[in-house]
Amino acid sequence: MTPALPFRQFVVKIHGWCDLACEYCYVYEHVDQSWRDRPRAMAPAVVDALAARLGAHLRRHEPPEARVILHGGEPLLAGARHLTRTLDTLRAVAPATTTLEFAVQTNGVRLDDGFLRLFRSRGVRVGVSLDGGLPGHNRRRRFPSGRESFDRVAQALSRLDSPAYRDIYGGILCTIDLDSDPVEVYRSLLAFGPPMIDFRLPHGNWAHPPPGRQPDDPATPYGDWLIAVFQEWYDAPRRRVAIRLLDSIIQLLLGGPSASEDIGTTRTGAVIVDTDGSIQGSDVLKTTRPGAPETGLNVLTHSFDDALDAPGIQAEQRSPLTVPTACAGCDVVDVCGGGLYAHRYHPDAGFDHRSVYSPDLRRLIRHVRARVTADLAARHRPPAPTVR
Repeated sequence: MTPALPFRQFVVKIHGWCDLACEYCYVYEHVDQSWRDRPRAMAPAVVDALAARLGAHLRRHEPPEARVILHGGEPLLAGARHLTRTLDTLRAVAPATTTLEFAVQTNGVRLDDGFLRLFRSRGVRVGVSLDGGLPGHNRRRRFPSGRESFDRVAQALSRLDSPAYRDIYGGILCTIDLDSDPVEVYRSLLAFGPPMIDFRLPHGNWAHPPPGRQPDDPATPYGDWLIAVFQEWYDAPRRRVAIRLLDSIIQLLLGGPSASEDIGTTRTGAVIVDTDGSIQGSDVLKTTRPGAPETGLNVLTHSFDDALDAPGIQAEQRSPLTVPTACAGCDVVDVCGGGLYAHRYHPDAGFDHRSVYSPDLRRLIRHVRARVTADLAARHRPPAPTVR
């Protein structure tokens, strides 16, 4: 059995509740409802225990780089004082052998100058979730009262794109909505000047299919949506933004690594710490069955090295190297990697099943491969002889 790698990414749920009610949320609207029984915010004592475990893990394994992502729920609900203490406490434990980076992923509705000054002073990169332009965003990402949220998020992104905060602007996360025009969505996101766009497939699986994705249907609605974005992005005279999924496909086709957990054969090295200190596997596993991410471990009583031995974490970390049996022989498996681990879940086969997005991924990867291959061939084709 391939041993688990030491963790390099620590997702810290500093606040477990959210101030939006997004219709597709995999934490609140799916089969696992464990959030209801956890503390709203991570207590200072849990932060201190987390810091001790983090420092010990980094000192033992000495990774050159590691990353802490403040997440939720909505992390800004924790408030500036709690965020400041948490950032300072975690940063203080990093050994000289490891560069510890920090990021926060927010819905943006509370991201004012006060929070931005805090994040700039602590070197925290800020990612914001925005599902395209005003109509699509407001259709899917509203306050619990039904009030629309687009204007608040747009104001936050305008601040992030200003000279004062541009250096901490991490990018925009956009969950794909098949009811929205892909090119219009892409262009609307470009207007906010993001350095990176992360188009995400809605989380689902064979037991709980994502919207518009019928199991065993050969149609490729998500692949077609992403191809439309790819064409607009790839054919532009100048690429104004990185697109994580598309850049990763191209890198993998050229023999490089993936920067997206959705594809490729790069092992994740990620772990979740919830508000009560529990150490968990990927949050996306909440879409498979109740309790799927749980390890039974907690930073109050266990180390991150203990978590490396947890069967669920080991299986998830090995997943890019142990693609589903059904994927053997596929012409794009080295790029697809079998898809995201949680997207493989089948009520009968468990995780030894191809991704629920398998047709879409094959369609997208083959299209990108054809375009890139043709461009490389044209670049290396000898010039035609001059006719005199």
